[in-house]
Amino acid sequence: MNTFAKTAAAAALALAGPATHAAAQQVEFPEKCRSDISAGGTAAMDEMMPSANMTDYQHGYMEGMKKMMPNMMHGIMKDDADVAFICGMIAHHMGSIAMARVELEHGDNDYAKETAQKMIDRQIKDIQEMSDWVEQEVK
Repeated sequence: MNTFAKTAAAAALALAGPATHAAAQQVEFPEKCRSDISAGGTAAMDEMMPSANMTDYQHGYMEGMKKMMPNMMHGIMKDDADVAFICGMIAHHMGSIAMARVELEHGDNDYAKETAQKMIDRQIKDIQEMSDWVEQEVK
C-alpha cells in the first residue's frame, strides 16, 4: 500500500471515533530512507534505563525510542544533506507519535491528551508530505 493510501485509510478509520483514532494512524519509515549502514542495536539504551524500575508508560516511551533511533541513524547517514534531513525528521516525527500514543494510553490530564492527539494528527500529515518528497526526489 502506498503512503497516500495508508494516510487515507488512517483518516477514514480516525473518523470512526476516538477509541480507534490513535491506533488507526500508522506510519512507516520510507524504504528509500534506509542506508547501507548497520544502525546498531538498542543495548546502550537498555543499559541506561534498567527496565525493572520503570512504569508502564516509561516502558512505552522507551519502546518508541528503540524503534526511532535505528531509523534516525539510517536517515541521517544518507549521502545527500537534504535527504538526510528529511529522512531524519521522518524518524524523529515517528518517535514523537510513539510518545504521544503512550500519553493517550496512560495519561489522565485533558490538556496533555489533547496535545498528544494534535501532535499525532499534525505529525502524520508532516510525515506524509516528507514521504511524498522522498518518493519523488530520492532515486
